[in-house]
Amino acid sequence: MYDCVVIGGGVVGGTVLRELTKYDLRAVLLEKENDVGMGASRANSGIVHAGFDAPPNTNKAKFNVAGNKMMPTYCADLGVKYRNNGSLVVAFSDEDKNTLHELKKRGEENGVTGLQILDAKALKTKEPHISAQAIGALYAPTGGIVCPYELTVAAIGNAMDNGADLLTDFDVEKIEKKSDGFHVYAADGRSVTGKLLLNCAGLAGGKIAALAGDESIRIYPRKGEYILLDRESGDYISHTLFFAPTKRGKGVLISQTVDNNVIVGPTAIEQDGTETTAEGLGYIGEKSREMCPDLPLYNTITSFAGVRAYSDRHDFVIEESATVDGLIHCVGIESPGLTSAPAIAEYVASTLVAKHIALKKNDRFDPIRQPDCFFKNLSTEEKNAVIKRDPAYGKIVCRCEQVTEGEIVRAIRENPPAKSVDAVKRRTRSGMGRCQGGFCQPHIAEILARELGIRFEDVTKSGKGSQLVREKTK
Repeated sequence: MYDCVVIGGGVVGGTVLRELTKYDLRAVLLEKENDVGMGASRANSGIVHAGFDAPPNTNKAKFNVAGNKMMPTYCADLGVKYRNNGSLVVAFSDEDKNTLHELKKRGEENGVTGLQILDAKALKTKEPHISAQAIGALYAPTGGIVCPYELTVAAIGNAMDNGADLLTDFDVEKIEKKSDGFHVYAADGRSVTGKLLLNCAGLAGGKIAALAGDESIRIYPRKGEYILLDRESGDYISHTLFFAPTKRGKGVLISQTVDNNVIVGPTAIEQDGTETTAEGLGYIGEKSREMCPDLPLYNTITSFAGVRAYSDRHDFVIEESATVDGLIHCVGIESPGLTSAPAIAEYVASTLVAKHIALKKNDRFDPIRQPDCFFKNLSTEEKNAVIKRDPAYGKIVCRCEQVTEGEIVRAIRENPPAKSVDAVKRRTRSGMGRCQGGFCQPHIAEILARELGIRFEDVTKSGKGSQLVREKTK
């Protein structure tokens, strides 16, 4: 019996779980994939939005601005990389310029500080590679960047270190509301029971609501494709660059990542699925060069797609169900959901959960988590000291990203444990460099087999059905 059952292991479910462990209660997170952060939290822009885009008095505006303020400390506590690089919304026409003034006014009403309208000269000073056709920009100094899956893994890991449970490969098939709470059943026969059910299921948010007896939630998919450039091009820009927004979203952006790549995208297609298309990637390339004509797309190392889940209300749905007592919804969390997640979690625990459970502070709660990926950033003296304690740190497995065997072993052993090649990649960056795992993948698979006590043939790329090899040939 749990006090709270959280469904969905993305950044919202993860931050909610962590927030719950600040209190003296039992909480469990159910995730249908073999690892956390496998949905929208795996594939998005990683932007910490300032908060000028959302209409005032909406959940998006409220939680965006609050989450933006929380993010630096939140990331520092969890050992997650964060950078306050600022953002620029670039105008190319008089109509765009009018939009900038509207955004500035809206942002100030939302509580965003430091917003400025820049002329073309000031914009060019901040971003020398910007198109000569640009006539100005809205500058938001509080904008930032973070790694979305790193934040998700760290939040859930910290929650587990503080007593929460995680059940992966738990594909919810049935939910029954009984006198003692919600009984949640997986397709494989496992079940858990909890007094409260927190629906943070992303794209499956409508399905989970319906299984629990609430038919009011409508969630739809919107696919976004991205292009990622090598770290060699990481200094090409220094801010996050947006076009003036439209009704369909913020459009194609160009930004650094916290690991000094450059990310370009996304598209916005009303469909499910994570396949990239020549048409979509071509559009990104064409549109991004309107912003920066000499953008070094020849340094592309990979492309990918993610699916955002949005509500028919076109706002975050963060509320207790009107028809099912004890069912709490955190769904329709599209952009700026990543930025908003810590603030959403705080509200859910202190306000919605508190309506049902008398919350008592957990005096044993420890907010600090050590960084997952760190060795390459140490001094020579520090590296030698670490290798002396554990020789596995003296063996480089991923040459591109300089990731050691010690870091990979740690990722497999710590919370939440990495159980696949992609799970190791998300924690350590092994396989994220120029060769995209061409060199290190077999070595990582060998380490996984050894540490998990399984056959090499049973090691997967990303869970069930993605084995790397079929059988031994010699």
